[in-house]
Amino acid sequence: MNQPLSGAAGDRPARLTVGVVGAGRVGPALAAALGLAGHRPVAASGVSDASRRRAEALLPGVPLVEPAEVLAGADLVLLTVPDDALPGLVTGLAETGAVRPGQLLAHASGRYGTAVLEPATRAGALPLALHPVMTFTGTPVDVQRLAGCSFGVTAPEELRLAAEALVIEMGGEPEWVAEEARPLYHAALALGANHLVTLVAQALELLRTAGVSAPDRMLGPLLGAALDNALRSGDAALTGPVARGDAGTVAAHITELRRHAPQAVAGYLAMARTTADRALAGGLLRPELAEDLLEVLSDGDTR
Repeated sequence: MNQPLSGAAGDRPARLTVGVVGAGRVGPALAAALGLAGHRPVAASGVSDASRRRAEALLPGVPLVEPAEVLAGADLVLLTVPDDALPGLVTGLAETGAVRPGQLLAHASGRYGTAVLEPATRAGALPLALHPVMTFTGTPVDVQRLAGCSFGVTAPEELRLAAEALVIEMGGEPEWVAEEARPLYHAALALGANHLVTLVAQALELLRTAGVSAPDRMLGPLLGAALDNALRSGDAALTGPVARGDAGTVAAHITELRRHAPQAVAGYLAMARTTADRALAGGLLRPELAEDLLEVLSDGDTR
C-alpha cells in the first residue's frame, strides 16, 4: 500500500487507489474529486439502480463489486453508507477479514468520529472521519460544490496531516472536530441546514395558499439577505414582529395559521419562543414588550 504521507510532514498524500462502499450521493462525488486530484478510483459497491446510475455518471469505467472486493483493491476506502448502517458495516468487514493492515478507511458521517471504526482499526486499518458539510444531489455538480466546502475532520494525531491533505485535494477546507464533539457538531449542522429546508418549504406552501404566484421569486432575495445577515451578525440580525415585540401581529399570525395550516402552528410557536428568548437576551426585545408576547405564545398552545 502507498504510504499516506510521503517525505516531510505536510507533503501531499501519495497517489492512492480509491474504493467506495455505498454508492449513495456522497461517496461517488468524493471519489470523483479524489480522481481529479490524481488518485485512482478502482471499485465501488452499490445495489440499487440509483446507486448504479450515480456510479456510472461520476465514476465511469469503475466496476461495481461486493464490499469485500472494494477493500481488496483499494488503498483508501470510503465508507459512505447511512449513519445507522455504519457500525454494522465496519464490524462485518472486520470480522470477515476484509480489512487489510495499513489500509486507509474513511467514513463521511457527521455523527461519528473514528471510534466507530474501532473494529477495523484493531485489524490494522488507519481510521479517518471526513465529513463534507454540504448537501448532495447525486449528480456531477456535487464535485464542483466541494470547492471551498468545509469538512469536519477527526483522526488520530499521527494521521491528522494525511486527513487534512486529502480534504484539501478534494477542494475542501479541513476543520478539526474532536471525537467527543462530533454529536454536537452534527446536531448543529442538522439544526441549521435540515430545518432550514423544512422552514423554507413550509413558507412556500403558505405563500401559495395566500395566492402568491411565484413564492420562490419572492422568498429568494429575502432569505438570501437574512442568511447573509445572520452569518455576519448572529442574533443582531434578528428582525420581524417577534424581535420587535409586536404581540398583536404574532397573535394574528397564529390565528391565520390555525385556520389555513394548522400543521404549521407548533413549529411557528417553537421558533417564535426561541427567537423571543434570543432577542431578549441580546437586548433587541424590550422586557415590557416581551411579557405580552410570551403570553400570546403561551395562549397559542392552548387554543
